[in-house]
Parts: sequence; structure tokens; C-alpha cells
Amino acid sequence: MSAGLAGPRGAVRPLMQLVTMSGAPILRQLHLEERLLRCTGDNWCIINDGTAPATIVMGVSGRVSELVEIQPVLRDQVPVIRRFSGGGTVIVDQGTVFVTFICSKNAIAGLQPFPRDIMSWTGQLYEKVFASFGEFHLLENDYAFSHRKFGGNAQSITRNRWVHHTSFLWDYDMKNMDYLKIPKRAPKYRLARNHTDFLCSMKEYMPSRSVFTEGITCALRDHFTVQPMELETAFSDDKEFVPSTKLLSPQDLEAIISSKETHTVHEVQA
Repeated sequence: MSAGLAGPRGAVRPLMQLVTMSGAPILRQLHLEERLLRCTGDNWCIINDGTAPATIVMGVSGRVSELVEIQPVLRDQVPVIRRFSGGGTVIVDQGTVFVTFICSKNAIAGLQPFPRDIMSWTGQLYEKVFASFGEFHLLENDYAFSHRKFGGNAQSITRNRWVHHTSFLWDYDMKNMDYLKIPKRAPKYRLARNHTDFLCSMKEYMPSRSVFTEGITCALRDHFTVQPMELETAFSDDKEFVPSTKLLSPQDLEAIISSKETHTVHEVQA
């Protein structure tokens, strides 16, 4: 663990490398995060303000046929990515702000590298960011204002490191939500609400994106010595690293449709 400056009680704060991007393709961001998780021992915070084009991002074990409206996605040529981490399915675009923490397991004193413990710590950190702007809650595995979700999370934990990444809805295009099915395993607090009633945008509560990102940096300084890092330095080429995050091809999606149709025919014949 890299050492930083001494804290107010003499404790040495670990170093957190901060990489900020604007409009980076989400596939490139996920490849960067996976490489930093698996190939470095440093602590990182990645902030990406918006992405294009609108893209569906699924968890590593999500079933496309249960989560995505495949025919409209193919028709409108919406990219679909299967990322390296767990969690649910989201559609992201220029209205999404991404924040990722990649840490060694001993970076935060007392934090056990388990999903619930990590969620608890990040929830407390974001509570500092949002305290002045709304009734912030960590509800199950989501970030919400009151009872409406504005941040979805995913995690991956390795032997010595973990990643927690969030897609925050600064704003969203409700039409894009039509590409997603309501998952069978929805959080209890959703109460079968549709996307319109379940989601909210951060711009309803905060004055600007910069206020949000500056708040994150301030909250991190309670735990880390934050050091800005140039993207080019962080994203140095590593020819030996092969990311598991993949862009699904149209042929992949068409094969899922064909497989589902074949399965249905067999059920009817039976």
C-alpha cells in the first residue's frame, strides 16, 4: 500500500490516484478499471463524466434474454457490453456520471473486503457528498434520494483487491429505458414501480456536475491522500493483459433470439 501524508491524529493516509475523464467510451473505461484492479497494487478513483453512444452494460452473470429487449436493441444498433463485475443491467449515456473505487483490501482501516462491508463504507462516503442536497439513502444495493434510485452499483472482489463502481443518473432519457426489461429479481423497495416512478435524476437535487465531483474528492480526503493522475499514464498499454469485459456482437444477440425461439418451439411441441 502506498503511503501518503499523515492525518490529523498522526495516522498515515494511503495514496489514492484520481483519474478524471469526460465522455470516455464506457468500454474503454471498463477495460481501464479491470486492468488497474488486476495489474496494479495502487488505490484508484476513476471519474468519467458522461459517455457516448448510449450503451447497455450488463453484469458478468446476467442473462441477456431476461434483461434486454433484444429486437429493439438490434434495430437501433444499441451496443451491449458484458462487464467483468457483478450487479445489474443499466443503460448509460451523456447523462451518466461514473465513479469507481479500486482499492487494496488493507487500504481502509477496519474494512473487510466483503460486498456488504464495501457497500456500507461507500454509502457513508456518499452520505457526506449528498448530505446538503437531499434525503440520501443506501437502499439495499442502490443509492437513492428518498425512495427513488439515482445510482446503481456493481462490485468485484479478488484475493487482495476490490472494485466498486457506480453509474449515477445526473439525467436520463426515459426512451432509453424501453431497451431494458424489468428484472425478475428487483429490489424490494422498488415495489413493482415502472422506471418513471422508480428513478430520479441528480440534477433535481444538485446545482451542477462539478459540485458532485468536487464533493467526492473532498470526501475521499478524509481517508486518502488524493493525487491527480493523467489518463495517459494510467492507461499505459499492457499487451499481456486481456480484459474479460466484452462488447456483444449483433451475431451474439441474434443467436440468443434464435436459441430462445428454438426453446419455445420445443416447449410447444412437448
